[in-house]
Amino acid sequence: MGSFQCQLVNIRVYVKEKIVEGDQEVREKTNVDGSDLTLREAQASVDEWIKTIGVRYFSELTNLAQLVEEVGELARIISRTYGEQSFKESDKNSSLKDEMADILFVLICLANQTGVDLTEAFEDNLRKKTRRDGDRHRNNPKLR
Repeated sequence: MGSFQCQLVNIRVYVKEKIVEGDQEVREKTNVDGSDLTLREAQASVDEWIKTIGVRYFSELTNLAQLVEEVGELARIISRTYGEQSFKESDKNSSLKDEMADILFVLICLANQTGVDLTEAFEDNLRKKTRRDGDRHRNNPKLR
């Protein structure tokens, strides 16, 4: 999936001409490169990319395998950057941000094909964590 970075650069130009629905209002995405992208806009952008460039979504099981593969590539970079291992020659051109973007792309694909609204899911999850962990971390002596 390392090729996604190059392909996403192309889709940004393409998506700029589209109107994306799904947020509170319909707005033209003319500033994809310069402003923050909402989760809904990201989901719409990935869906548009899949439909116009990617042909179709891979199966959910294939995408899960791809997600695990990408997480492994991120783990390799982190273990060599922040851990004790050194980079192999074949790892020298690895990019932390590119691997994170690959993970996000595949996760968005899975959300799209399973009908998960990531904005709603993230907001619900943050509320859950806040209720559950509101005092837990502040009272954890290991974090002081």
